[in-house]
Amino acid sequence: MTAPAIDAAKDRVVIFDTTMRDGEQSPGASMSLDEKLELAKILEEMGVDVIEAGFPIASNGDFEAVRRIAEIVTESTICGLARATAKDIERCAEAIKPARRGRIHTFISTSPVHMKHKLQMGPNAVLEAIHASVSLARNHTDDVEWSAEDATRTERDFLRRCVEVAIRAGATTINIPDTVGYTYPEEYADIFRDLIANVPGADGVIFSTHCHNDLGLAVANSLSGVQGGARQIEVAVNGIGERAGNAALEEVVMALRVRADRLPYQTRIDPRHITRASRYVSAITGFPVQFNKAIVGKNAFAHESGIHQDGMLKNAETYEIMKPEDVGQVETNLVMGKHSGRHAFREKLKALGYELGDEGLNEAFQRFKDLADKKKQVFDGDIVALVDDSLARGKERITVGRLVVTAGTEGQKAELTLNIDGEPRSAACSGDGPVDAVFKAIRELAPHEAMLQLYQVHAVTEGADAQAHVTVRLEEGGHISTGTAADTDTMTASAMAYVSALNTLIARREKAAPDTRVAGGFR
Repeated sequence: MTAPAIDAAKDRVVIFDTTMRDGEQSPGASMSLDEKLELAKILEEMGVDVIEAGFPIASNGDFEAVRRIAEIVTESTICGLARATAKDIERCAEAIKPARRGRIHTFISTSPVHMKHKLQMGPNAVLEAIHASVSLARNHTDDVEWSAEDATRTERDFLRRCVEVAIRAGATTINIPDTVGYTYPEEYADIFRDLIANVPGADGVIFSTHCHNDLGLAVANSLSGVQGGARQIEVAVNGIGERAGNAALEEVVMALRVRADRLPYQTRIDPRHITRASRYVSAITGFPVQFNKAIVGKNAFAHESGIHQDGMLKNAETYEIMKPEDVGQVETNLVMGKHSGRHAFREKLKALGYELGDEGLNEAFQRFKDLADKKKQVFDGDIVALVDDSLARGKERITVGRLVVTAGTEGQKAELTLNIDGEPRSAACSGDGPVDAVFKAIRELAPHEAMLQLYQVHAVTEGADAQAHVTVRLEEGGHISTGTAADTDTMTASAMAYVSALNTLIARREKAAPDTRVAGGFR
C-alpha cells in the first residue's frame, strides 16, 4: 500500500473528515452501514482528502464500515483509528487493506492527568508505546498518523520528546489534538511553531489540528494552528462530535475561502457540496442544524431587517460575504404547489442540493403531492424536510397506518393502526397528553423495553399549516437510536418518528442475533 499523493506545499491544507468516527461518538448519532457508504461518496465528491471511516476494533460494525468504504472510495485516503496496541493496529490494517490509499491513525495520551488516571503509565512507558505502535503501523502502510491525546494539556518538553519518537518510528502525519477544547488560538499556534522549530525531522511530516468546541473556539483554534504551521485540519460535518463537537468542516473551508487575504491556503474542497452533506448528516443522525448555524443554517442567508433588505436589494455584498450558491444553498424562483409537475420538482431538488435516483424521486414526488394537497404553498424548507425524512428511512418492519387522536379538557386518547410485517394491528390508549397516548399505543402494539430519551418538535416553515419536524431518541441496552419525521400533523409526525427509531433498534437487534427473531416479538 503506497502513501497518498498529498502535496505538502506551504499553501496546501489537507482536509481530514472525522464525521463517521469522532462525529458518530456523539450520543445518539449512530449511523448505519448504508448511511456511512452514502456519506463517504458525498465526502469524496466534495474533495475531502482523508476520510476517517471508523474505529475498527470498536465493533464488527465499525470494522465492516471501514472495510466497505475502503472498497468503494478511490479518490480520498481511507483512515481507521487505533489505540497504541498491537490488536488495535492489526484490526485497523485489515480494515483499510482494500483501500487504494489507506492510513492508520494511532494515538496515546500524553498529558499528566491522562497518563496518571487513564493510562496509569509513566512517561518512559508512554514513549516506548509510541515507538512500538507507530513502528507496527508503518509495517502495514506508508501512511501513518500519530496523535498525542490531550496534547494541549501536555508539558511542552515531553510533547517534543513524544513527537520526536513518533517521527523516528515512521509517522508521516503528527496530530496535536485539543482533546478537551481547552486551548486558545495564540497558544495553539505557538505549540506548532515550537514543535516545528525544535523537533528533529519535523520538516518532513505534516502537522495536523484536531480541535474540540468546549469553549466555542474549535474553528478559530484550527485556523490559528494552520498559521502556526499545521497543514492538515481535522473536521466534522455540522461540527458534530464528542461533547460540544468538533471544528465544523463547512466553517473551516469557507473561512479559508472567504478570507484568503489573511489565510492564503488552498484546499481541494468543492464547497457546492457543503449544504448537501450538512442536510444528509442531519437527516441520518437526527441532529437538527440550528437556524443560525454559520454557512448551513436556515437563516445563514436570510434577511428580515428592513435596513438589511434594502442593502441586499441594492447590492448583495452589503450583507453577504459569500454567495449562497457557493455552498449549495441556492435561492430559486420556482413556486411549488399541487399543480407542479415532476420535472419542476426534480429541478427544485437539484437547486436544493439533492440528486435522487428514479425510485427515490418517485417516492419524494408522491410525498410532495400529498403535502401540496394539505398546504397552499410548499416552501423550500418543506421539501428539504420531506426528502430528508425519506432519506432517513429504509426497509422497515413497522409503519404507521391510521391514527386518530382525541385531545381536550375531557382527556386524551389515541386510536392507532400499525402495519407490522405487513399485518395491520390496532389499539386505543389514553395518556397524560396526546403524545403520551400515541406512544403508549405504539408500545402496546409493538412491545419493547426501549426508553424514551428525547422528544423534540420544531416547525419547518411559518404559518398555521407549517410542517412539524419531530425527533425521537430511544435507548435500549446501551444502544441509542434516533428517528425523525415531518408532517403537517404533529401527532402523525410524532408517531412516525417514534416508529422510525424503533425500527432501527429492531434491525440492530436482529443483525446482532438473527436467530432470535420471532413473529410479532419485539421484546
